[in-house]
Amino acid sequence: MTAKRAFDVIVAAVMLVLTSPVLLVAMLAIRLTSPGPAIFSQLRVGRGGVPFACHKLRTMYAGTPSLPTHEAPSSSVTAAGKFLRRTKIDELPQLWNVLRGEMSLVGPRPCLPTQTELIDRRRQLGVLAALPGITGFAQIRGIDMSDPKICAETDAAYLQATSIGLDVKILLGTLYRD
Repeated sequence: MTAKRAFDVIVAAVMLVLTSPVLLVAMLAIRLTSPGPAIFSQLRVGRGGVPFACHKLRTMYAGTPSLPTHEAPSSSVTAAGKFLRRTKIDELPQLWNVLRGEMSLVGPRPCLPTQTELIDRRRQLGVLAALPGITGFAQIRGIDMSDPKICAETDAAYLQATSIGLDVKILLGTLYRD
């Protein structure tokens, strides 16, 4: 087991235990404010381009088309979903993906299989060799997936500089970002 994987497993397990009350309250809030399941699973592109089921708390109304976040209409986000997104609580179920070895705490954000331009650019730059992350270098730099070229280049830059120290910096930057 690599140091990064050991770090991921230890931090994800501790975070899952510590945040389980928050997760339960959030799930209850979702179920009380809109019909449908509290946990949402969506097919995303993982390491090597292999698809996997990425888990999140549902922040949109049931039946909303599967679109990248930057393309989804803001009216599709529930009232509880706005809070969950702003606080990043909606990402907590991805800790299971980390424990299962499908994701890392930090890495390139997993994209939808329909985001072919981003997938192709990531493939060219070797980014698909890495596990996708709950958060990443692009996210703390304010770069979203709406610009595939810049997003993929930022992901590649992260992979060139990756270290546990950088991962801690990115995790803290995610938690304490305005």
